[in-house]
Amino acid sequence: MQPLGGEVRPWGSFLVLADCAHFKLKQLTVTPGHRLSLQLHQHRQEHWIVLAGEPEITVGERTWRARVGEYIYIPAQTKHRLANPGAQPVEIVEVQQGSYFGEDDIVRFADDYDRHE
Repeated sequence: MQPLGGEVRPWGSFLVLADCAHFKLKQLTVTPGHRLSLQLHQHRQEHWIVLAGEPEITVGERTWRARVGEYIYIPAQTKHRLANPGAQPVEIVEVQQGSYFGEDDIVRFADDYDRHE
């Protein structure tokens, strides 16, 4: 599988591994001490697999420390957040399923970097 391209974000970076009509596959790397916004998606669900590090995961009202190999399911329209409180980078594989995979399908509730889009 040929990577399609990566993007740098304030929290780390992501690399798109596949972008198909019915799913999108990404590799996320979260820098130590950083976190993604508390957000939800209207048009997609997400499946995360922890590859490295010890991320702090929030899905709905539940927050916990995940371990390498753990699988996390995030239903569409559910608030969620990925954070890295540790000293090593966190690496996640993310599979998106749904009807739309654009970056503008993010509804942010809290963001450490004042992003509102």
